[in-house]
Amino acid sequence: MKNIVILISGRGSNMEAIVRACEAQAWPARIAAVISNKADAAGIEFAQAHGIPTAVVASKTFATREEFDAALRETVDGFAPDLVVLAGFMRILTPAFVEHYAGRMLNIHPSLLPLFPGLHTHRQALAAGVLEHGATVHFVTAELDHGPAVLQARIDVRPGDTEDSLATRLLDQEHLIYPQAVRLFVEDRLSIEDGNVRISEPN
Repeated sequence: MKNIVILISGRGSNMEAIVRACEAQAWPARIAAVISNKADAAGIEFAQAHGIPTAVVASKTFATREEFDAALRETVDGFAPDLVVLAGFMRILTPAFVEHYAGRMLNIHPSLLPLFPGLHTHRQALAAGVLEHGATVHFVTAELDHGPAVLQARIDVRPGDTEDSLATRLLDQEHLIYPQAVRLFVEDRLSIEDGNVRISEPN
């Protein structure tokens, strides 16, 4: 039984999708905790309603990123995680924090990485005139939005699309592929070879 710790900053809709999939599909795992860097994050209420332990490590109370990350790491490790999942966690993590969870921390980014890393991905996609947009679940590395990709989802960019319309359609896809990727990890079907993710067949 693997322990999953999910980090959020707001509503955590991807967190909700993972929790629901874990329950409905009876994964050999449990959501050990949902942790937020904001006390008013709406996702905290959802987690508590599902009987999941929660914690807040308020980023605004720390003078430096290093101090915050040290406190966050202590809190996360208190739940003995096999996997740490970033689900709308709006903090850039220090290399030391990332290294501590190397190979066992996942993130989802709203673009077809390596395209459009960073913020405002939907705006970047529209400005570039691409015909396809998407989302990528990837392992987290010290280089922002550059870790090995696990799964991707693609949507067509339609005439008249806006940042909001792309974001809305893409979020539905995120809610599909993020639980799939987490389940693959839980089932020990993911490995990283030469910087690329290999997905093995189910046993």
